[in-house]
Amino acid sequence: SRVLRLEQSRRTGIMFPLQKLERHLAPGTDTTRFHLFQPGLAALERAESLFRSGQGHPIDYVSSAVRMDHAPPPALPEVCFIGRSNVGKSSLIRALFSLAPEVEVRVSKTPGHTKKMNFFKVGKYFTLVDMPGYGYRAPQDFVEMVEAYLQERHTLKRTFLLVDGVIGLQKMDHIAVEMLEEFGIPYVMVLTKIDRVAQGPLLKNVLGIQEFLKENTQGCFPQLFLVSSVEFSGVHLLRCFVAHVTGNLPAVEDT
Repeated sequence: SRVLRLEQSRRTGIMFPLQKLERHLAPGTDTTRFHLFQPGLAALERAESLFRSGQGHPIDYVSSAVRMDHAPPPALPEVCFIGRSNVGKSSLIRALFSLAPEVEVRVSKTPGHTKKMNFFKVGKYFTLVDMPGYGYRAPQDFVEMVEAYLQERHTLKRTFLLVDGVIGLQKMDHIAVEMLEEFGIPYVMVLTKIDRVAQGPLLKNVLGIQEFLKENTQGCFPQLFLVSSVEFSGVHLLRCFVAHVTGNLPAVEDT
């Protein structure tokens, strides 16, 4: 809430970290993909209200599942978060739910801590799913679990593929992209841990990934989302995008 009251330049730096990088680009560089989703303050405030628990609007952990027949019934629009082990997935989900401190999102220093699909219900509006990490210490039945979810969950509106903003795309991330493309799943790429990397290397990663997406993907939303769970950069915008893709932000006006 305090961020929304900051003067515009400081607010932009926190809410739109991708745009903050623009000042380091060479003149004439095409920045179209930096501005595809650019909501105004009213939309950002509406999204924030969805992520704030209150009377009549509970935000709850629902259940965990290792197989689809253990998953809760698909009643609401759904988004899922997936990424390599130790990419900061649980930390990001905890940051998204920071306005609902009663929601327990377990965060561990040990990679591969999440072994199940964890379902969180946001009032009567949507469900957010924390998926197990792939790669190091992934659950033995990871492929069967995740592929079944992605192919069978008809309420799934968008998959958020998390990539480490410090090191960029890795081999396992390429495999995840190929899987999402093969299944025809609409997804968006989120770069995490941007507080741990200098502006120059971060911009290099951003431009390289944008070029990769342009040449190799059809189902990925062209704009990257940059986030820091420590400094809270990009979290407001990501909340707004989640609200948008789940149908809870009917009109997203430009700033």
